[in-house]
Amino acid sequence: MLNQNHLSQQIPGYCATTSLTVPRSCGQQRGQGGEETMPLDSEQDIRPEMKEDIHDPSYQDAKGPPPKLEYVWRNIILMVLLHLGALYGTTLLLSCKLYTLLWGIVYFSISILGITAGAHRLWSHRTYKARLPLKIFLIIANTMAFQNDVYEWARDHRTHHKFSDTHADPHNSHRGFFFSHVGWLLVRKHPAVKEKGSLVNMSDLKAEKLVMFQRRYYKPAVLMMCFILPTLVPCHFWGETFQHSLYIATLLRYAVVLNATWLVNSAAHLYGYRPYDKNINPREQVLVSLATLGEGFHNYHHAFPYDYSASEYRWHINFTTFFIDCMAAIGLAYDRKKVSKASILARIKRTGDGSYKTG
Repeated sequence: MLNQNHLSQQIPGYCATTSLTVPRSCGQQRGQGGEETMPLDSEQDIRPEMKEDIHDPSYQDAKGPPPKLEYVWRNIILMVLLHLGALYGTTLLLSCKLYTLLWGIVYFSISILGITAGAHRLWSHRTYKARLPLKIFLIIANTMAFQNDVYEWARDHRTHHKFSDTHADPHNSHRGFFFSHVGWLLVRKHPAVKEKGSLVNMSDLKAEKLVMFQRRYYKPAVLMMCFILPTLVPCHFWGETFQHSLYIATLLRYAVVLNATWLVNSAAHLYGYRPYDKNINPREQVLVSLATLGEGFHNYHHAFPYDYSASEYRWHINFTTFFIDCMAAIGLAYDRKKVSKASILARIKRTGDGSYKTG
């Protein structure tokens, strides 16, 4: 893995980011790379414009039996067909052209960035700011991923953070691995999800013309970017068969993107250590980080949702942070928010499970 000092020598104008510990009363300070660093538990200072993703420990599930599950059969049928198509696609991998495999990998990576760097770290959590060209790239990449438009994704994700692992959490992991992985998409939302989700402040995204443009034209855009384009490119440019293009570059690739993202909701809430906060369910899960380009350091992320790295360690198994830093190096990303080391250690001492390793 490249280090930041090496990158600063290779990319003109790049400044490595640094963390500063500041007293709670001092307000914001800024690292050398334009990176804001704040003390522990000062969400009101580090992001005065956004508090909707801060966990609300006062919320408790209502007592009584849960409501009866209402299956959404359209979603069930489509998910079954998608995964059957993806499974068939795996049988064609050895007979497809190399360019088709590379195309699928590139399309997967861009799609994931549309979720991780786009819908997640930029629009859901406001952990950094992006200039228009980067926003356009991320909105296109997000459309390629087809996981609901940015507005809906961010609303559900802010609700997930605020009411994590309660009935108001869209993918409550206390309802089991399958539910938190994909089952939540196959049934009607719990009434608490609808109630609390409707109260989440989304005014910042309503004011973003690009986000609302995507929302307005999402269905035709998804049809083109997630299904038609990835199928036609291999056929047209290197003579791949329609069968291989459809089942590998489109259906298999899309299924892998979905399941990689879903692992954050399931595996990263059920398996792993909680070095930063033992009182919450999210865990540190390296395998999930590998699958999602850096989203598996989930105990840290829920402890510090305003950190643009979604991890203490920046580029360690975290291509998304590397991507954002590269965008910052060329002036397309700025105001990256990073929690100071002193604040992290204070949180570990106060709420960690004892699994944190130094050095």
